[in-house]
Amino acid sequence: MTDPIHRAGLRDRFWERVPLQNLTPKEWEALCDGCGRCCLNKLEDPDTAEVAFTRIACRLLDDETCRCAHYEVRKQIVPECVVLTPANIGEIAYWMPETCAYRLRHEGKPLFDWHPLIAGNNAAIEAEGISVRGWTVPEFDIPEEEWEDHIIE
Repeated sequence: MTDPIHRAGLRDRFWERVPLQNLTPKEWEALCDGCGRCCLNKLEDPDTAEVAFTRIACRLLDDETCRCAHYEVRKQIVPECVVLTPANIGEIAYWMPETCAYRLRHEGKPLFDWHPLIAGNNAAIEAEGISVRGWTVPEFDIPEEEWEDHIIE
């Protein structure tokens, strides 16, 4: 997808100037780069809290768009889905992808140049290989005891 990012209703360069807790709902949603990595199932070591990402996607992830197929009602369909908010980002950031804009902003770091808000389109995220488009496997296809075989990072 190479359509320009729609910026109507967004403050100029809000991601650099506005604290996460002061973003409007539209600005909060615009921070998402659409990579789909947060929707990958993760394994966490209980002793070290180290998080390993797998290529196993949440049942609601649309592998083509890298977006949740039922975003507005995701928590009703997948009760264990974690809804990221400015209030809980501090507790959740450690298991978000290191490239995630929410995590980066929480940590006081700038967004990458390929982020759609900076690049002005979604092509750069695809060119960087950040998106999970086309290489995930559905969670119901892999038994949980085999998830370790699908660790990607």
